[in-house]
Amino acid sequence: MNDESQNKMGSPTPEELRQQVERTRDELGQTVEALAGKADVKAQAKEKTAAAKKQAAEKTAELKEQAVEKTAAAKEQAAEKATAVKEQAAEKSAELKEQAAEKTAAVKEQAAAATAQIREKTAQAAQAVKDKTPEPVQEKTAQAATQVRESAARAGQFAVDRTPDPLLEKADRVAKAARANRTPLLAGGAVLVAFLLIRRGRGRNK
Repeated sequence: MNDESQNKMGSPTPEELRQQVERTRDELGQTVEALAGKADVKAQAKEKTAAAKKQAAEKTAELKEQAVEKTAAAKEQAAEKATAVKEQAAEKSAELKEQAAEKTAAVKEQAAAATAQIREKTAQAAQAVKDKTPEPVQEKTAQAATQVRESAARAGQFAVDRTPDPLLEKADRVAKAARANRTPLLAGGAVLVAFLLIRRGRGRNK
């Protein structure tokens, strides 16, 4: 058989073989490119994942640092406010104490002035009554005052003998308070006794 008869029986020609080789090369090239592309995609995915993890870690660290800074700043502000409030409270307390002390001093001064005026007026009234009272009446006033004191002393001793101890203690406190204002009371009593004796003497003269 010649070459043409062999080709007709199914044997490939050189041209066909060359074409098959080219096709095979093309297919291998495409396969290699596809495999390379897949490998490249996996590498890119790994790189992206690593980059994302790194960014997340950096962001987390940054947020933590910001949180720490904000917490420290908040604590510092709270401490400053607490200190300011304490200082204001101390200043206000000192101011109130000073005002209270000034008011107390003013009240004491007014009370002392009023007491002095009362004593002065009582003394003036007693002197005026004494000046207008005749000597016999003054003598009778002195005698009456002596009798009143003696009677009061006897009555007091009698009351002491019959008074329980708790009442005696209370009476002692009252007596101390009375002694503190002894001068105005004595002067007032003297004025009252003198006034009564004057009225009594005038009544007898009528």
